[in-house]
Amino acid sequence: MSSFKGSDIYSVDAKGRVSIPSKMRRNISSEARSTFVVTRGLEKCLYGYPLDEWQRLEGNIKALNQMSEQDRFSMRMLLQYSEELVLDSQYRLLIPQTLLEFAEIKKEVYIIGVLDHVELWDPANFKRYMDSMKKSYETVAESVLGLRGQEA
Repeated sequence: MSSFKGSDIYSVDAKGRVSIPSKMRRNISSEARSTFVVTRGLEKCLYGYPLDEWQRLEGNIKALNQMSEQDRFSMRMLLQYSEELVLDSQYRLLIPQTLLEFAEIKKEVYIIGVLDHVELWDPANFKRYMDSMKKSYETVAESVLGLRGQEA
């Protein structure tokens, strides 16, 4: 099971290759077989799932009813943008141009570890996203980590 944390800014080379940060590489499980599934994310970013984590997610997709028009549409929407990519010897993923364009990633990419996957953002878009949320770190920590009423 993979587990990603932290963030880094990396360059995107002319071919569209993106390096996975070294601190995140060591958290890629052997079951992923150096393979990621990269797809459109939410809020104009890309999601990169190691293959083992993607297979868990795929279980949810497989549970959809293919006789349901809405479920078929959902499957098509989600899967049409998904690409299975293998890390090269320098731990880079060759991201398809259509996905880079969707996320508006050009010369730099902001990579965030989000437990079971990584997110790839254009740095300016990520900053705009964070600014739009108008929440402080303290507010989020209180809510998520349950720090209300506890003394540090």
